[in-house]
Amino acid sequence: MRDVAIIGVGMTKWGELWEKSLRSIFVETALLAFDDAGVDQIDSMYVGSMSSGIFVGQEHIASLLADYLGQVPVPSTRVESACTSGGLALRLGFMEVASGMSDVVLVSGVEKMTDCSGSEATYALGTAADQEYEGYHGITFPGLYALIARAHMEKYGTTREQMAMVAVKNHRNGAKNPLAQFQFEITVDSVLNSVMIADPLRILDCSPISDGAAAAIICPVEMARSMNKPIIKIIGTGHATDRIAISTRKDITWLEATYQAAKQAYAMADKKPEDINIFEVHDCFTIAEICVMEALGIVEKGKGGDAVEQGLTSLEGKIPVNPSGGLKSKGHPVGATGVAQVVEIVKQLRGEAGERQIKDARVAMAQNMGGSGGSTVVHIFERE
Repeated sequence: MRDVAIIGVGMTKWGELWEKSLRSIFVETALLAFDDAGVDQIDSMYVGSMSSGIFVGQEHIASLLADYLGQVPVPSTRVESACTSGGLALRLGFMEVASGMSDVVLVSGVEKMTDCSGSEATYALGTAADQEYEGYHGITFPGLYALIARAHMEKYGTTREQMAMVAVKNHRNGAKNPLAQFQFEITVDSVLNSVMIADPLRILDCSPISDGAAAAIICPVEMARSMNKPIIKIIGTGHATDRIAISTRKDITWLEATYQAAKQAYAMADKKPEDINIFEVHDCFTIAEICVMEALGIVEKGKGGDAVEQGLTSLEGKIPVNPSGGLKSKGHPVGATGVAQVVEIVKQLRGEAGERQIKDARVAMAQNMGGSGGSTVVHIFERE
């Protein structure tokens, strides 16, 4: 198996991009990755997208986007695994390059979520839950994560203020990210007094509806060296699934798929949690970041809230989590999120992250999950 490097990344500002279409957002972003990599041809491409059929009424986007990028007849594959579609696209691209089937692969993700009504967007996102045993009874994702939050609070003593601190930290980071949807800071009080969505979660605990795309170019490490590129290697990857309905899990406060995917990635990379300098994780809701930190082994079970309160996960902390601003501040165009995590990590490992730069960062992890944790992909990266 060949070693794989990321040689180019691209991302434009996320938000409510009324004047742009799904295809134009994708092409603009992919071309940035081409320019960053210094290539004009690819052997293959993967596009993570959760629900383009509902959001914009367009399926068969693998062909559409290859066409508008000017890459026909290059093989193009659309990848869907709910909110982990982008992360899974990277894993599949990695496998193709590592196996020797292709040399240069475009890995991307895109979602245009604001071209439909709020109720349609809620329905689209809800399709990532169990439709017969969860959606049929009217629960939405804020409701599912509210159940997780309440259970975590009861079991471990996690406080409402600690969850608010996740949002405060990520907005503080996002305010330093020129590509983030929400580039402003908030306070614990503003979170606690924002509109209730699903008790105990309020609107400032929730990631937004977003439009956006992200892209990366990957190739064999030896090719990257010959191009005199900074060597950012993908040294570990893991992928796992869990029961989709949270009512069927042994413990709804524990993200088993995240734990299993991380276990695979740590073993492949020969790394431990304490070896990782930066974590980009899936904070679709504030409680999600807390649960993810525990499943990744960053902190002990039940100690995620304490870690945030102690400042351990801040930019200056021992274990920086979501320096990009995370889904909460950067935005969450669901199919693109997993690739955007990679964009942030590459910038960090190159030393190009500006005000949010983590000093002496060499090893980083991205964790991207779908739904309420029914699927998770984890990657570990290292600067050579």
